[in-house]
Amino acid sequence: MRYVENDAHDENVLVGLGHSDDASVYKLTDDIAIIQSVDFFTPVVDDPYMFGQIAAANSLSDIYAMGGTPKTAMNVVGFPINVLGPEVLGKILQGANDKAKEAGVHTVGGHSVDDQEPKFGLSVTGTVHPDKFYKNIGAKEGDLLVLTKPLGIGILTTAIKRDLLSDAEIEKTTMIMATLNKVASETLKEFHPSAVTDVTGFGLLGHAYEMASGSKVSLQIDYAKVPILPPAEQLAKDNIFPGGSWKNHKWLEDNVAYSENIATYEQAILCDAITSGGLLISMPADEAESYIKQLQVKQAIPAHIIGEVIEQDEKTIYVSK
Repeated sequence: MRYVENDAHDENVLVGLGHSDDASVYKLTDDIAIIQSVDFFTPVVDDPYMFGQIAAANSLSDIYAMGGTPKTAMNVVGFPINVLGPEVLGKILQGANDKAKEAGVHTVGGHSVDDQEPKFGLSVTGTVHPDKFYKNIGAKEGDLLVLTKPLGIGILTTAIKRDLLSDAEIEKTTMIMATLNKVASETLKEFHPSAVTDVTGFGLLGHAYEMASGSKVSLQIDYAKVPILPPAEQLAKDNIFPGGSWKNHKWLEDNVAYSENIATYEQAILCDAITSGGLLISMPADEAESYIKQLQVKQAIPAHIIGEVIEQDEKTIYVSK
């Protein structure tokens, strides 16, 4: 959600309502700041245990995108207990708790309401040094753009709801969504990123637009270098998208220039509304390859260089192929 800065001023609020960033940052001491975020959504897969895992990974991602270490989490639950029963809710909570443990996070409570449609997520608190957190602005001309997870998740979760994927495709999609951005974030601490954000509901181009506009630069993205999960491209040709993807495409149309050889469905893939996506990083050109190689040793999902930061131009983002 995006807000206008309120009138109250506290110099310890390092990132607050006036920022389009992934989480808030509040300075406690010269060495410690807390990062806070909350996120929840309706089920994207049928398996309640995996839904809990994915929701937790998604919620924790905001802390990782800021360069922080998540410490505690609280469950946020809307659930039709008399319809689906306590067993289903228990599996969701167990999945989230197991994923939180994987992240080294303690689940310390939460809140639930009776709701006609199930919704679940976490409110997460983490820590970071007040001088060392990442922001989604600050990208510099000459930086390269690195993406740590493939696109296509929104398309594939929509296909899951329409029973269009095989069991193997569902398993791979679920695994990627449930993968924490912990390793990608921790590995990045050995480098000097200019700007970092995670790719979720606004799609790759939506979050890239926020990064570029806030940094007063433009971005050049090479569609051919963007990793896309199979069979997302074929499904996209058949217009299998969540509604949010086309809303993102419409929102960005005045700020993005596409090459003539990029089809409309390919444009929409770049705007695909994603659940639990990877990190989008603007970092020095002489560090990008080394970061990708180090990350490849530590996790199965490869990162890719997808473009570069250029001088601010008429359009905010230029997409070629």
